[in-house]
Amino acid sequence: MNAANVTGHRAAPQPFGDHLRHWRQHRRLSQLDLAQEAEISTRHLSFVETGRSLPSREMVLRLAARLDVPLRERNALLVAAGYAPMYRERPLDDPAQSAAKQAVELILKSHEPYPALAVDRHWNLVAANSMLPHLLAGADPSLLQPPVNVLRLSLHPRGLAPGIVNLAQWRNHLFERLRQQIHATGDAVLTALLEELRGYPLPEGADNLQLEGEHLGVVMPLRFRSRFGVLSFISTTTIFGTPLDVTLQELALETFFPADARTGEVLRDLASRGD
Repeated sequence: MNAANVTGHRAAPQPFGDHLRHWRQHRRLSQLDLAQEAEISTRHLSFVETGRSLPSREMVLRLAARLDVPLRERNALLVAAGYAPMYRERPLDDPAQSAAKQAVELILKSHEPYPALAVDRHWNLVAANSMLPHLLAGADPSLLQPPVNVLRLSLHPRGLAPGIVNLAQWRNHLFERLRQQIHATGDAVLTALLEELRGYPLPEGADNLQLEGEHLGVVMPLRFRSRFGVLSFISTTTIFGTPLDVTLQELALETFFPADARTGEVLRDLASRGD
């Protein structure tokens, strides 16, 4: 194939109006709703969406803010409108990210003797403390090859799924979190991941498993079968507040706490022995 044909088959950049319409509809807003939120006329917004009017850089950022568009997609909106990207995207090991990297490492280390990890926007493992490997024993080595997708590892039948006592409930909990993330970001990769995870089989009778204790309706515990018996965890998610870097906005820290006294005792004993 010659160069002319390659050029002819290259996809044309998506116009700004198409980007804007996608996000407005994704947020389930009418043109009138968004115009009122952005304090502009519906006529002007319509002209911007159809390409009859070019938005200023300030207008692009105002519309993106009203639509709560993630930083990565705000950059895409700016580029589509003919402006330079505003938000940098630097890996966590970039020298400019040293303070953020140290903060992540400090949080993970300080959480020991309990497990903690950091994931990117697609739930790929970025970092973890020394306690996480205790939960990964028995997983198929192929699922532990970088990049390790934490959701795939958790729910795959050759991953951690066989050891999760309340798998049906935990799986539904993860699906709901993923659906919320898809709604917020419109990320096609996450949509495909959700469809993949939905296709994983459940063990026979898993749908009939019941939760124990008083957690139902408050938090969702993870009850995990290990060589030390059943360990029970609750988890929290930490994100950076008001980040101006794409990588940092998309980074999430998952910290696990013992949901019962025995789990805490087992983890503290593991940490003290260095197993």
